[in-house]
Amino acid sequence: MTEPLPHTFTIPASVPTVSLFGPADEYLRVIESEVDAGIHARGNTITVTGTPSEAAFLERLLDELVAIVRTGQPLSRESVQRSIAMLRTETEERPAEVLSLNILSNRGRTIRPKTLNQKRYVDAIDKHTVVFGIGPAGTGKTYLAMAKAVQALQSKDVNRIILTRPAVEAGERLGYLPGTLSEKIDPYLRPLYDALHDMVDPESIPKLLTNGTIEVAPLAYMRGRTLNDAFIILDEAQNTTQEQMKMFLTRLGFNSRMVVTGDVTQVDLPGGSRSGLRVVQDVLGDVKDVHFSYLDSQDVVRHRLVGKIVAAYDDFEAGAGERRRTQ
Repeated sequence: MTEPLPHTFTIPASVPTVSLFGPADEYLRVIESEVDAGIHARGNTITVTGTPSEAAFLERLLDELVAIVRTGQPLSRESVQRSIAMLRTETEERPAEVLSLNILSNRGRTIRPKTLNQKRYVDAIDKHTVVFGIGPAGTGKTYLAMAKAVQALQSKDVNRIILTRPAVEAGERLGYLPGTLSEKIDPYLRPLYDALHDMVDPESIPKLLTNGTIEVAPLAYMRGRTLNDAFIILDEAQNTTQEQMKMFLTRLGFNSRMVVTGDVTQVDLPGGSRSGLRVVQDVLGDVKDVHFSYLDSQDVVRHRLVGKIVAAYDDFEAGAGERRRTQ
């Protein structure tokens, strides 16, 4: 059997190898674990021993990583792994285009999509009036939608942001909680406030809330309104009924956009009520200017273990369904 011939690549001198390979070659070790080839780096010269296909793959990967570094964005272990995963799927989008797309910057922090499906989700928000972001926890559905809302407000594409979610968890217990109605509902809206603090200077938030530029309210407060010149986000939409979903969607006014986010596997509706988010996919699936974006365990951007937990539950539930069918 013929030994594979070595292939040599040269990294541009303008790109520091420590930026490309990480401290103590951490990123290079990630690459070695994912590529079926021997890799030797000496200065800016990379020698690869492996099949022509793996050598070509590595060259494409290095080109993408160099392109990311040249944007000024630092690499990380996660971004290297995500670049490899994107190239393996052979999509049209380049990892450098996905991982270097800046949505919003605030206090030295830049919000970007971190996976291919997140990039497609963000692009859909730009192209469509109503977008549904459906996927498990940790996939950035609400966070990215809020970043796009703040971006639209800052660029004066809209005059206000409206953030809403059903307080279904409260149910009949709401009346037994201490405090005013606002104080009772606030815990169910807290995740929206937390994300908002990452994107807008905290000192300006009280003024924006007071003058109505940003409104955070339970879904029930949307009834009877027409929302013009607004970027409207409905979070936790799996906990809406069919009637609530229809009510919300028909609030859409002129020069407004809507993003609806939720996880159809986490429905908390009482009494076996059918989720409006599940039904709406059948109702609006063929309606023009309405788009459905789907994210999965591969798009989880929290701790790496979260993605594995989500995938394990998906496998378990799929297996349980198969067992029920065969019984």
